[in-house]
Amino acid sequence: MSATRPDAPPLAPPLAPPLALCLGGMDPSAGAGLLRDVLALSELGCQPMAVSLAETLQNGLACTRIDPPAMDPVARVETLAPHLAGRWGLKLSLCALETAAFRRLCATLRHLAPPICIWDPILAPSAGVGLHDGKDLQRMAADLLPSGRWVVSPNRGEAAAFAGLPPEAIHLAPVEDLAAPWLEAGAEAVWLKGGHAAGDQVQDVWITRQGVRPLPPAPRLPGERRGTGCLLSATWLGLRLLGRDDLQAAAESAHRLRQRWDQAFCPGGIGRPMFAPPCALVEPS
Repeated sequence: MSATRPDAPPLAPPLAPPLALCLGGMDPSAGAGLLRDVLALSELGCQPMAVSLAETLQNGLACTRIDPPAMDPVARVETLAPHLAGRWGLKLSLCALETAAFRRLCATLRHLAPPICIWDPILAPSAGVGLHDGKDLQRMAADLLPSGRWVVSPNRGEAAAFAGLPPEAIHLAPVEDLAAPWLEAGAEAVWLKGGHAAGDQVQDVWITRQGVRPLPPAPRLPGERRGTGCLLSATWLGLRLLGRDDLQAAAESAHRLRQRWDQAFCPGGIGRPMFAPPCALVEPS
């Protein structure tokens, strides 16, 4: 027998979660890359979708190889296009596509017009082989940034390379000098991450054409963690999809990362620590 009366109004359908499309590199260990993005977005109640732009041989020790994906990522994005409606956003990170393929991808993104989009520009994984230099990022920016209202989230090393500055500029260059080339290339905002700056305090900065907004500083935590950039930018996207504004999402992303710093672990007891799921780590009984 039905639990509802025949004349009862139909139940309202459940609210659909916001959707986040992640385009980036596949780190099989899930310390960084698409799997880390998916974990972060799922924890926030978003529905992640992912398309690989780079395949890697990678574990907690290092990345030893980066190749373009075997299947056409533009075709995969176009296949997902019917789902990309309502509350949705996009994250772009590690990309091994050749120039022509990347331009095709940018044309598709321009057509899809994601309401919220963030680019985490990656020169190389934190250990192992590199992929890009500053000129590569400049070429990517010229094709990508006109395709939408992009937030770009470089660390200081990536920003210095993009600006064509020497390595010491990571510590010495004013934040305005590190952000200006991204804004000139078409970025809506630059979230300059402060982890690579010198000193005992870490402070991110949010920069637009209207000015510089420092985010709350915090003491530098000991050691290093894999995938901090991936976790920060994916969390920012999820929080924006949940209704936070740009600066709220950036500050809360950094706070959430710090809360999980001490839960990091090394799978199998080797390599650099990666972030654990948010649930407590329980020893088997």
